[in-house]
Amino acid sequence: MNAKVVNHISECFIKPKYDNNESKQPFYLTPMDLLMLCVHYIQKGLLFTKPSVVDGVEFSIEKFIESLKHSLSLTLVHFYPLAGRLVTKVDEEKHESLVFVDCNKGPGARFIHATLDMTISNILSPTDVPLVVQSFFDHGRAVGHDGHTRPLLSVQITELIDGVFIGCSINHALVDGTSYWHFWNLWSEIHRRNTDEDLVCPLPVYDRWFPEGHGPELTLPFTHPDEFVCWFEAPELRERIFHFSIESIAKLKRRANKEADTDKISSFQALSALCWRVIVRANQMSYDEVTNCRLAANNRARLNPPLAQGYFGNCINAVKTSSAVAELHENSLGWTALLLHQTVANHGHEVVQEHVNGWIRSPYVYQLPTLFDSKSVMMGSSPRFNMYGNEFGIGKAVAVRSGYANKFVGKVTAYPGYEEGSSVDLEICLPPDSMIALENDPEFMDVVSPPYKVY
Repeated sequence: MNAKVVNHISECFIKPKYDNNESKQPFYLTPMDLLMLCVHYIQKGLLFTKPSVVDGVEFSIEKFIESLKHSLSLTLVHFYPLAGRLVTKVDEEKHESLVFVDCNKGPGARFIHATLDMTISNILSPTDVPLVVQSFFDHGRAVGHDGHTRPLLSVQITELIDGVFIGCSINHALVDGTSYWHFWNLWSEIHRRNTDEDLVCPLPVYDRWFPEGHGPELTLPFTHPDEFVCWFEAPELRERIFHFSIESIAKLKRRANKEADTDKISSFQALSALCWRVIVRANQMSYDEVTNCRLAANNRARLNPPLAQGYFGNCINAVKTSSAVAELHENSLGWTALLLHQTVANHGHEVVQEHVNGWIRSPYVYQLPTLFDSKSVMMGSSPRFNMYGNEFGIGKAVAVRSGYANKFVGKVTAYPGYEEGSSVDLEICLPPDSMIALENDPEFMDVVSPPYKVY
């Protein structure tokens, strides 16, 4: 049987519905933004059941797509940097370059309509996430710097036999997970209400955060992309979604706190500790090796004074906790979780400030091939993001899925579970042999819950 392929039906570009005076000015990138110039676009999407009737009228994919284009044009009025392109000004004499966003350059955000002759069940029923899901997103293996020639935002609507998938690819040099889902939340509300007036969702805040005495024109010590731009090709990976019910997570949290004789360990810290332990085992690391677990930490509330939650841009760190493999094996889940808790608790204003000041002293750009190694675990995204609240007038999505971007050995991406409350879905990427070991690890599988069926 031939593999099903996604067929592109049409493509256009969407500009902001009306002019915004702020968009006429350059949008400068902060150190935390510039760090992301060689990181893949953020690619996340929602899978919906295709309705037969909406508001008493027979559902039409053509009309739905036109309404999405209209609401996207209104949303881009408020998220105007996403309609522009990156620009670099080079100073050969100083051997440096200034990268920023020209909000009016380029044709706008790309909008793609595609079809796939498959069902929702074909996508969600297999044990592993089907490879075809990667085709639900534009920009493939593009990195942030590609935003000089590619759209900074690309939306792809893929029509299935009984479903609709909305996939968004946004340049990571402009947004972190908080800003990424903020865009979704505002777009969804504007689409449902067919207006951008009197919105409940707060608007993005564009006050840039630079270290005191620096900015807004921060330069990189390069004059040509070849000096710092690299692309990342993932090894062969299996990608699987594991579900954790509210009850299962609560039980895991109680276990971790009891073993550590504390009440400070959070649900997510306990779940992250479990992933770290079992993935190290699955990868069969030597006892004398050192392993790291990184948690994506939102810095907005950690700064002094804190930034608005709606601050647009990157304001994150991958907070690292290290341990000898032998220690993870010899100690309890609670010991591991407390280790993570202490690292997170110590990640405050001073730590963030020093990280950024270090960048000012010696600017650099993250390189995916060396940033994360196969001996480590990276916990990305957050189950706190409002993903299932994005309904677009066709009901609640049945699943969240992601594209090719930013996946490597030991990458774990956290999503809220479909149920109301604090259930969690984890998307785990491992080599085939390691995934088999994980699937046979009793400590892990005893916590995993049966998939929550909604289709």
